[in-house]
Amino acid sequence: MKYVKQFLSTFQNKYVFSANDVQRFLSFRHANGDYYKIFLSNLLKKDKINRIRYGYYSVYNDIMLTGFTYYPFYYGLENALSILKLWDQETNPVIITPLHVRTGLMQFNGRNYIVRKIARELFFGYTYVKYYDFYIPVSDREKTLIDFVYYNEKIPPELFNELKANADKKILKTYISKISENKVRKKILNSLER
Repeated sequence: MKYVKQFLSTFQNKYVFSANDVQRFLSFRHANGDYYKIFLSNLLKKDKINRIRYGYYSVYNDIMLTGFTYYPFYYGLENALSILKLWDQETNPVIITPLHVRTGLMQFNGRNYIVRKIARELFFGYTYVKYYDFYIPVSDREKTLIDFVYYNEKIPPELFNELKANADKKILKTYISKISENKVRKKILNSLER
């Protein structure tokens, strides 16, 4: 475990890292090829790192970093409303990614988060928001509105109407124009016209 101090100072500034990152770090220091597995196992046992999901780790124990293992991604839907302070309900992180990954309810250190897949052409409309010491990608108001329609997610009608009323019409129009699939575009337009 002679590399621990070096490892922790090197990886302290990374939100997340992969097993491959650790393998490269150790091979650069001429460690045995498979030593990284033992190294990771020991760090986990000593609570120096946390396993987020298979092959991905963090020195932090913050569920809002789980999204970085699904890069590119953004936090969306109810979670975006909470982060943007448009809704005061506590929510599980909702990770939206164009990657081909397993979707649904996941867990990190006993806490739930949700992974949703989105079409590559609909992967836009997010901004970076300061979250404690981190910056995380979060869908903006207009994209959150579109995503609620796209995923058929139900929110209280008064909240949906408030989102609609306060959305920047120019941005909304630009976002809708980016959607090439007619069925999806019509569905969004119909919901927003009601």
